[in-house]
Amino acid sequence: MKTLTKLLNNNMKSYEIRVRPTVLPIFFEKWASMLFLPLRVWLGWEWLTSGYHKLFNPAWMVSGEALKGFWAKAVVVDDGKGAITYDWYRSFIQYLFDIQAYTWFAKLVACGEIMVGIALIIGAFVGVAAFFGALMNWNFMMAGSASTNPMLFLVSIFLILGWRVAGYIGADYFLLAWLRQRLHPIYR
Repeated sequence: MKTLTKLLNNNMKSYEIRVRPTVLPIFFEKWASMLFLPLRVWLGWEWLTSGYHKLFNPAWMVSGEALKGFWAKAVVVDDGKGAITYDWYRSFIQYLFDIQAYTWFAKLVACGEIMVGIALIIGAFVGVAAFFGALMNWNFMMAGSASTNPMLFLVSIFLILGWRVAGYIGADYFLLAWLRQRLHPIYR
């Protein structure tokens, strides 16, 4: 049986939690990293190419006009129906639009897409990178842009669940071992 050790900071006792090997072994076994690798690289490539195109586009990196246009279309309500279904999210986008946040937010989107893409491709902090990718996909979907976002969101959630082994064939092999040694004195 697999075991997980939990260290309680208040009295420094360690407890063992047993996990059955039949309970989703794909998220715990190192062999599963071969299944995550093509998904991780594909998702990373999607983010990297999307951000790369924005990086050299003045409408994204100088003026933010591209994001301004996207937000302007998203907040419009015609015949009682708009691209954004939820009023609270429409109000949030309208607020960002009104304070002209698109001038700096467009740069944040472009650079964020590139960073998520690079992290996923090299396998560095896969769970964190997939989380921020999923967060961007969720926001795009909430603003009424379906496109490929639902599929990218689904793959991101899968990588988040498999964060322990998704980057095993990649930089996480070294990064997570290094962090484990620094953060958990019991593993030394």
